[in-house]
Amino acid sequence: MNKKIALSVFSVLFLLTFLSISISSCQTQSKDGVPKFATDSLVAHFDYFTYKGDDNFYKDNPLPGDDYYYNPILPGWYSDPSICTNGKDYFLVTSNFSYYPGVPIFHSTDLLNWKQIGSVLDTPSKLPLDGQRVSEGIFAPAISYNPNNKTYYMITTNIRRGNFFVKTKDPFGEWSEPVWLPDIHGIDPSFFFDDNGKAYIINNDEPDGGSTYSGHRAIRIRQFDVATDKTFGPSIMLVNGGVNLAEKPIWIEGPHMYKINGKYYLMCAEGGTSVNHSEVIFNGNSPMGKFVPWPENPILTQRDLDPSRPLPITCAGHADLVQKDNGQWWSVFLACRPINDKFENLGRETFLMPVRWSIEGFPYITKGDEVIPRIIRMDGVKRDSTTTFGNFEKDDDFNSEKLGQEWMTLRGPAEDLYSLTANPGFLTLKCADVTSSELKTPAFVTRRLQHHKFECTTRVYFKPHSKSESAGLLLFKDEGHQYFLALGRLKDNSETISLRKIKRGGEVEIVASHLVKLGDGATKLKVVSNGTHFNFYYAPAGSTWKLLASNVDAYYLSTANAHGFTGTTIGLYATNKFY
Repeated sequence: MNKKIALSVFSVLFLLTFLSISISSCQTQSKDGVPKFATDSLVAHFDYFTYKGDDNFYKDNPLPGDDYYYNPILPGWYSDPSICTNGKDYFLVTSNFSYYPGVPIFHSTDLLNWKQIGSVLDTPSKLPLDGQRVSEGIFAPAISYNPNNKTYYMITTNIRRGNFFVKTKDPFGEWSEPVWLPDIHGIDPSFFFDDNGKAYIINNDEPDGGSTYSGHRAIRIRQFDVATDKTFGPSIMLVNGGVNLAEKPIWIEGPHMYKINGKYYLMCAEGGTSVNHSEVIFNGNSPMGKFVPWPENPILTQRDLDPSRPLPITCAGHADLVQKDNGQWWSVFLACRPINDKFENLGRETFLMPVRWSIEGFPYITKGDEVIPRIIRMDGVKRDSTTTFGNFEKDDDFNSEKLGQEWMTLRGPAEDLYSLTANPGFLTLKCADVTSSELKTPAFVTRRLQHHKFECTTRVYFKPHSKSESAGLLLFKDEGHQYFLALGRLKDNSETISLRKIKRGGEVEIVASHLVKLGDGATKLKVVSNGTHFNFYYAPAGSTWKLLASNVDAYYLSTANAHGFTGTTIGLYATNKFY
């Protein structure tokens, strides 16, 4: 049975199901778990989704051998990376803020080839995000392995709820329910498990006596009882302000502690998450201090380089360290790849670099004006066929009963708003009474942008019945910065394809609009980016591509303009609420 016949058959069954449900019902659940939708809601059926990266750097700079990789190793918005190992396997997590599911987790056996194996916070009870803005939610997860009890811990901050951790014996399986930490304040907690069995939590918080200037923070430590999952003892300040308090350093955060050759090292981010971001290192003889900074700090930054340099990497910091089985140390950290120091649409990405050691015994990643390299060799390792970097193409025909690992929704699972089983082979989206500008869960299934130059296409069966209903492709930065390539209907009942620029407060500017005849066929939609501008296309059933809007400014969705902690995402969206 081909997809068009399948759509006709299943659409009838799907709409008959609607009619069997009370209009007052928002959702029921059948015995087999297939979601049923309310009778007063229309749906959009998305046939497929393609994403193809086309960045010039990868085309112009092929890797010289199969033991080389590109930085960033996780391109696109994968910020605040943290890493751990059990001696054989490596696990890496990154932030998700207010996207669901939370804290994507990646696995590798060699540090070069990574595969996402799930998300740590994959149920609503683990990820309460109601009412949180896109750049709120989950901040800076830190993953650790405790060899004393062979348990993995992921600790993080839910910015509206506080600090908590989850744990598991099997990172490929389920994680525990959250264990909240009412005695740990501030943000960016991480665990340190000493080889003597003792455990600690290190975090960003207020300095003793309170902050004396804007951005004045401290790093604190408290002991942790592994048996009871509770903290005990006093909260002790390890670092006040940063490397040199006299210089009024800002936003000391993201702490990690290590014990290397009998010495304790405390590594932190400093300078804020923008272009002055850096990583600094201290050492001491005890986890409880005193910690002394390395005189040559920072151990990682790009802040002193010429911003007009070619192919700049900026905002580098928030690092974590891991040791390979060959004894070599490596670092993961976040950084950005802006165009013209302006277009930061990809957000903060995950980079990987080897660690060097100073004569004084301090680890460092870059020194002075060293530039973060885009191509690095990793001896003794070979790339496999499923690399996470470079130009690649992702095609989803929605033939699975479950969304792929790259897909996300906002603030919750949205399982009452989409289905992959109501019409097998299609992603069916309900036209929800929620817009993407609200602090709720819209009918929006999305993925990260991972290239400056890309092409994205989809095909949708959708025929709006009123001017409030629309569906299509949504480029989303946050609640007030979006581009919506939408099929809709005007007040006079004429059908349109339009590009809507969504602004703060849900205000909408119509950038371009064409009258179309949607009929009963499918409409194809396409977005093409050259890094600084977007072109938007559509093709009604049986027709060739038509240009709707060209040279649409990508800066509108850039962090440099919109601010916030996330990058831009692109996905499939439907709403029954007029903008």
